Amino acid sequence: MHQSISGNKILSIDIGGSYIKAALLDTTGELQTVFQSVDTPVLPGPKTLIAALKDLADKFPVYDKLSVGFPGYVKDGIVFSAPSLAPTKWHSVELQNLLCLEFECPVKVINDADMQGLGIASGKGFELVITLGTGLGSALLLNGVLLPHLELSQHPIVTNVVYDKYIGKKALEDEGEEKWNERIRKMIAVFRSVFNYDRLYIGGGNSGKINIKLDKNITIVSNEDGIRGGAKLW
Repeated sequence: MHQSISGNKILSIDIGGSYIKAALLDTTGELQTVFQSVDTPVLPGPKTLIAALKDLADKFPVYDKLSVGFPGYVKDGIVFSAPSLAPTKWHSVELQNLLCLEFECPVKVINDADMQGLGIASGKGFELVITLGTGLGSALLLNGVLLPHLELSQHPIVTNVVYDKYIGKKALEDEGEEKWNERIRKMIAVFRSVFNYDRLYIGGGNSGKINIKLDKNITIVSNEDGIRGGAKLW
C-alpha cells in the first residue's frame, strides 16, 4: 500500500465471475483513475483470490483504504457463501480481516450488488438494484439506506431452478439472447409484484444484452456508476 498525501484515496474493487475491476476514488466517489482489471481465478478460494486482488492493487500508485464488493453473502465483513464464485470454499471466511492484514490498511467488504446499489441509487423511495453477470446480484435501499441483504440469486423462480441458473451467464449462452430476454421479462414481472419498487436499476456485464421494452421506472446502469459505492462505505 502506498500512502497518498491527502490520506483520502479509496481503492474500490468489484469482484465479478469473469473479471475483477478496480478504480481509485476520492471521498465523494469521483473516479481518480481509469479502470484496471485482472481475470478472476477459476473457482478461487481465499488465498487465490487475495493474490489476484494484490496483483490488481499493484496497478495503482496510491491508496489509503480498500472497498471490496464480493459476489456472495457478506455480513460484518465475513463471507458466508459465494455460490457463483466457488460454492464450497467460502463458508465463514473473515475476508475483511484477512485483507486488512494483507494490505495493511483499513478495509471494508460488502456484497458486490450492495456496493453497486450505494453508488447508483437516487436515495428517494424504495429502490431495487440487480446485476446480471455470472449470476444475479441484488440490493435493496430505502431512501438511500441499504437494507439487509437478501440472496435473491438462490431463490427458485421455477421448480428446482434458482435465478442464478435461470438468467445467469450460462443460461444466456445456452438459451440465446431471445429466450434469455423473455426470462428477464418474467423476472422483472415477478420483482414488480413482490417488491413494488419505486425504481429498478439493472447493471452488470450482461445488462447491455437486454432488448425488451422496459418500464419508465427501470434504468440500465454502468459498472462505473456502481463502483462509486466504494466511497460511501466510509
